[in-house]
Amino acid sequence: MLIQWLEPDFTFQGPQGVLKQLVRDGWKQVNVIDYVAGAKTGNHYHKFNRECFYVVKGRFKLKVWNASESEEYEMKSGDMFVILPEVYHSFEYSEDSILVALYDKGVELSETEKDIWSD
Repeated sequence: MLIQWLEPDFTFQGPQGVLKQLVRDGWKQVNVIDYVAGAKTGNHYHKFNRECFYVVKGRFKLKVWNASESEEYEMKSGDMFVILPEVYHSFEYSEDSILVALYDKGVELSETEKDIWSD
């Protein structure tokens, strides 16, 4: 399997709503991604980073592949998963979507180089 499924570390539901603690440690960079239906993104890999995603809202098709295998998933609100280093990934959004993306090392390797590769 080219991705790892995760669950939030902690969920609290009370009369005012729900709090989800996605992670407590182990991640250096956190981004919020907001894409519109029809967008296509990714088509790259990271040599050094594990990248974790939590789908806040929306739906999209995730394609992941490496030299020997490929997989496709239909992702939806509440899904949480990790893409390992050197696994290509692309996204096709069927609905407006919001994701939280976390990198364990951070994508900026230097002022001029990023850990985003597409050979």
